[in-house]
Amino acid sequence: MAKVTVSGPGVKKGHHYTDVQGLPCIEKLVRSVDEMPEPIGTTVRGRIPSWIHGSFLRNGPGKFEFGNKSFNHWFDGMALMHQFRIEAGQVTYRSRFLQSGSYRANSEHDRIVVSEFGTVSMPDPCKNFFQRFLSRFDKMQPTDNASVSFVTYKGDYYVSTETNFMHKVDPETLETKEKVDWSKFIAVNGATAHPHTEPDGTTYNMGNSYTAKGAFYNIICVPPEKEKPEDTLEGTKVVCSIPSVDKGKPSYYHSFAMTENYVVFIEQPIKMDLLKILSGKIWGNGISKAVYWDPKQETIFHVINKHTGKLNPVKYHARPLSTFHQINAFEEDGFLVMDMCCSDDGKAINNYMIQNLRKAGEDLDEVYNTMCRVFPRRFVLPLSVDNDTPLGQNLNTRINSPATAIRIAKGKVFCTHEDLHGDDLNDYGGLEFPQINYAKYNTRPYRYFYGCGFRHLVGDSLLKMDLQEKKMKVWQHPDLYPSEPVFVPSPDATEEDDGVILSVVITPTVENSTFLLVLDAKTFEELGRAEVPVNIPYGFHGAFNASM
Repeated sequence: MAKVTVSGPGVKKGHHYTDVQGLPCIEKLVRSVDEMPEPIGTTVRGRIPSWIHGSFLRNGPGKFEFGNKSFNHWFDGMALMHQFRIEAGQVTYRSRFLQSGSYRANSEHDRIVVSEFGTVSMPDPCKNFFQRFLSRFDKMQPTDNASVSFVTYKGDYYVSTETNFMHKVDPETLETKEKVDWSKFIAVNGATAHPHTEPDGTTYNMGNSYTAKGAFYNIICVPPEKEKPEDTLEGTKVVCSIPSVDKGKPSYYHSFAMTENYVVFIEQPIKMDLLKILSGKIWGNGISKAVYWDPKQETIFHVINKHTGKLNPVKYHARPLSTFHQINAFEEDGFLVMDMCCSDDGKAINNYMIQNLRKAGEDLDEVYNTMCRVFPRRFVLPLSVDNDTPLGQNLNTRINSPATAIRIAKGKVFCTHEDLHGDDLNDYGGLEFPQINYAKYNTRPYRYFYGCGFRHLVGDSLLKMDLQEKKMKVWQHPDLYPSEPVFVPSPDATEEDDGVILSVVITPTVENSTFLLVLDAKTFEELGRAEVPVNIPYGFHGAFNASM
């Protein structure tokens, strides 16, 4: 059985960590697999609680080559959807490749014909030299390979990436139903794969738009209900447009924060050079070559009232940081408290090239040891700041909160963070893929969050963080690599952590040994596992679809 450990708070002395040596090769975690469109049985060890009824859905790359050509980046692999159906303590598994235009075109030609984040499609070898030369000047079309997450809009399930295309899917069969283009409904060039949904079903997201005036970040609102059964994104509107600080080099973002009344956009120093993106095909460079870290730029938190669409004139600044995932955000006593997973540089995105993930020995150690670790941090933004607010003093008056917020100029507050962890988290490589009891505690004060420890290029432990006691619990086992933990509440739960954690665990050392892990969210002890007799690649994000 895997070990569960409990760690105390410790004293945080800064993000100093020693180099890791002897990392095991994880090449088999990023290899192509076959789909399993019909449900297959699993072997249950231990006990799967009988009250769990529904499907645990996962998304991620599952095919990394066509013909004799391979993708360059982990994000480029073709989307493979997974379903673990849980009923009466038993589990079945199935998977299907998303029938995207990218997947079908690549399959038909048996080569890569659609460009992805880190891979540029090469000209058709059957064309003559002049035709191949001219094809390099064709505009690079956005991919519809939606391999990042499962999301819901108006009660329907979609798989999503960060371009303007999503695909509606049937969560029961994983069949691809319909491709939906955001740009047909609002003037955006894409949307994140991490929307926020309110209790009534209203959903907020963010997407970029590019105009003659420069790049804009747009807050998007999707209504909760359909007017017609066939509706998809009808009624969607842009709540607010925020101009990029650098018109031709907007920031990259993967998600955003939301409270009861506000959306917070984090404009970070991970930049996208639009000119390089537009000219990338000419030089054979993927979009990844146009994404870069600019440590000379501060991070800016933009606060938008999501009901009025009004952008707060006060900009909250912080040191350069990068963030992919927010943990939670809420309003309390006149402050906006925002928790997120951060690192002190933004270079990691370009380290996830396929060749890096397939390295071994000292080469693999070097890749990992040059990456900045990710840690959970809290920022506290005072909401009542005006011209009468004093300069040069800490406006954060929350008890026992070391975070600072100092007004340094008109419309500018500089913030420093509070660490939400002790030194013990260093031993697990930091934390990513954060999850909470979303249905009950998103946009509200909360105590617990869950994530993966990253003492490798992918998650190799599961962590439960207690913000009140400043302790953490750990599930870990050698050669096992758990995915993002998803919280499922118990029926009639009265406590925040009353429920289970679901995570798909894979290993590169034993063939056909994937399993669905079920942990007691309160104790973090293993309740049971459902062993699947197939290989599954390491994926990104998932969701639990409860049966009624």
